[in-house]
Amino acid sequence: MKDFLKQLGIKNENAGTSTGQTFLQNDEAPEIMSYTPVDGSEIASVFETTKDEYEEVIKASLQAFDTWKMTPAPQRGEIVRQIGLKLREYKEPLGKLVSYEMGKIYQEGLGEVQEMIDICDFAVGLSRQLYGLTMHSERPRHRMYEQWHPLGPVGIISAFNFPVAVYSWNAMIAAVCGDTVIWKGSEKTPLCAIAVQKIIAEVLKENDLPEGIFGLITGTRDTGEWMTGDERIPLISATGSIPMGRAVGQAVAARLGKTILELGGNNAIIISKHADLEMTIRAVVFGAVGTAGQRCTSTRRLIIHEDVYDEIRDRLEGIYQSINIGDPLDPDTLVGPLIDKDAVENMQTALKKVKEEGGSVLCGGDVLENMEGHYVKPAICEVENHYEIVQHETFAPILYLIKYKTMDEAIGYHNGVRQGLSSSIFTLNIREAEKFLSHIGSDCGIANVNIGTSGAEIGGAFGGEKETGGGRESGSDAWKAYMRRQTNTINWGDELPLAQGIEFDV
Repeated sequence: MKDFLKQLGIKNENAGTSTGQTFLQNDEAPEIMSYTPVDGSEIASVFETTKDEYEEVIKASLQAFDTWKMTPAPQRGEIVRQIGLKLREYKEPLGKLVSYEMGKIYQEGLGEVQEMIDICDFAVGLSRQLYGLTMHSERPRHRMYEQWHPLGPVGIISAFNFPVAVYSWNAMIAAVCGDTVIWKGSEKTPLCAIAVQKIIAEVLKENDLPEGIFGLITGTRDTGEWMTGDERIPLISATGSIPMGRAVGQAVAARLGKTILELGGNNAIIISKHADLEMTIRAVVFGAVGTAGQRCTSTRRLIIHEDVYDEIRDRLEGIYQSINIGDPLDPDTLVGPLIDKDAVENMQTALKKVKEEGGSVLCGGDVLENMEGHYVKPAICEVENHYEIVQHETFAPILYLIKYKTMDEAIGYHNGVRQGLSSSIFTLNIREAEKFLSHIGSDCGIANVNIGTSGAEIGGAFGGEKETGGGRESGSDAWKAYMRRQTNTINWGDELPLAQGIEFDV
């Protein structure tokens, strides 16, 4: 542990505020202690951002924006390319820190850093593709087109479960668009944010760039509220719970700012009687127990055709009995710990409600008291889709099994929750697959066929509908959210015709 912390510049006490290349530290500020969920021990402390330090970060961001927005987009892409190269150098220690501070297994920690590298590569190409449209004017000797301009400082609020990757989805795209970035990482994983900021600071320093292109603040809810209420920040991208998203959305909307909200998921897989069951089982297990069920795209519900229900249930129970739970840095581990004690208690409360509503816990759910840290056995429950507890997302490895007869019934169950992030169907029947992807099928932002709910690629826009928030991050044309659209009309003639044929003689 000491080796990879030292490589990343993490000390026993760490400044949690950065204006870009410079870290600010007020020794009288409150401290956040980072604990590893591996065994509950202390890793290091972080000084929270004070209001004065926050103002310094905002000032640096605004000043840098004046320079950064005038830097040609391909040159901005070159800086992001260098960040991607630097992340490659630090992939192993940063992946270990993600695993140690958050609790996901090491392979997933490495995968998260690779996702950062991939989005850097994507953003480099994007820096030469910030296209606008041209349009034919109804007026003679007129030309119309649209162009896209940077917004300004972009605020990013990220969650503990993906402490580095989701930040990069936003930050690297915003950067090539000409925006500056202010990041508030999760108070549960502050060291990951500091490590990434130090890596980026190296690139800024090597290129003699302004301080505030990438800034960092650290703190609890109050610190985030400074950003959401700040009119100087035109866009807030926030990842987290639905209640958090409502608060952020209301605060930013009150000042007519913009938001990208990526909130809760209650993701389901429909398993048809025509499914390839071997492939289905693999996808279900990865989606349900990976990251100990703490992904926004984790598989929460299995909607299974009655003809294959018993086989799916029995095979999953057998696999769940043999899942290796333990230290996430151990290469043999498949499931690490939950993030903290509250997460364990929330899981136990959910399982209790399952029983109270008439469902049953088929296996798992036990708290592993003999292990240091916050370890539980992933659980499988038989339920009805209308149960109140099934309608809510529990951020833990609980998999709900629901039986269906017809595809219309299955789609009704699938869409009958308030969240709409990721979805999947396993079937070899083309009619079922196409129906699931049609306007009468999945109502989620992500819909897959013969692929699980987890593991989205960076090339597609990521986000969901309904209470998931409606925002989009990462690939496709999600870049447009970080810019402002401007429609331009140029009259190159010697007359002044009006649109719609209006006559107005003076």
